[in-house]
Amino acid sequence: MALGNFDGVHLGHQALVKRAVAFGETHKTPSLVFTFEPHPTRVLAPHLAPPLIIPLEHRLALLEELRPTATVLEPFTAEFARMSAEDFVKTVLVGALRVKHVVIGYNFTFGHKRGGNPELLARMAQELGFTLDVVHAVDVEGLAVSSTKIRELILEGNVRGATILLGRPFSVRGTVVTGHQRGRTIGFPTANVQSAVELLPKLGVYAARFGRLEREVLIRPCVVNVGVAPTFGGGAVTVEAHVMDFDGDLYGQRVEVHFVERLRDEQRFPHVDALKAQIGQDVARARAVLG
Repeated sequence: MALGNFDGVHLGHQALVKRAVAFGETHKTPSLVFTFEPHPTRVLAPHLAPPLIIPLEHRLALLEELRPTATVLEPFTAEFARMSAEDFVKTVLVGALRVKHVVIGYNFTFGHKRGGNPELLARMAQELGFTLDVVHAVDVEGLAVSSTKIRELILEGNVRGATILLGRPFSVRGTVVTGHQRGRTIGFPTANVQSAVELLPKLGVYAARFGRLEREVLIRPCVVNVGVAPTFGGGAVTVEAHVMDFDGDLYGQRVEVHFVERLRDEQRFPHVDALKAQIGQDVARARAVLG
């Protein structure tokens, strides 16, 4: 069993799950991922809860790609939070799930008032007859991979850095909805991606890849504006993608935008022609970045 919160399913999380899956394959036993919903901080200290890197649906899909036998999604409630670490191990891990081997991160805590840690779990493993594997921090170019650092990079607009720590491009999933259709009138139609994500990159223009989650696969280069359209008077933050080399209908479709590189800040232009000229430059730069 890989045990954790797994927000982002970054390289460190992937290492945990892969260890559990490998153990299961070697010992011919099911491999589980055990995680919580909502994030425990939402219940214990909601005013301190960080924005999730990806929504639950996306998290489960990424975990499934790592091929565990199943994922156990534990509802994290105030009542569950009052369970002691010892009771969690005895009642849930050993009693209900009959765990043989647990994989956790080096800084994982659990149980009432975070009373459980790797040291306690190691003692209980000896007492109750299961084994424990503690995975140390995964370093990339000297930087420890963590959800906190990934959030910082995304909020700074450093999507290339976030990609390195995630092990894949940071992406936003959502549904294409009808927008103001201004892009079509200036020669650059856009797909307005409505999403439940809590974490968006810093406002600006990005080179990205656009994927369709349903029907036949569609992957196209795109330029994405995350912003408020200040040239047109501003408004709510939207994610609008100009999909290159595509002229079909995407309304109502589930899509995913993979952010590759930040091109520039969002800015207000004096007139529409200036905006058109800049978007043309953005498209050329995005093509060069994406290859």
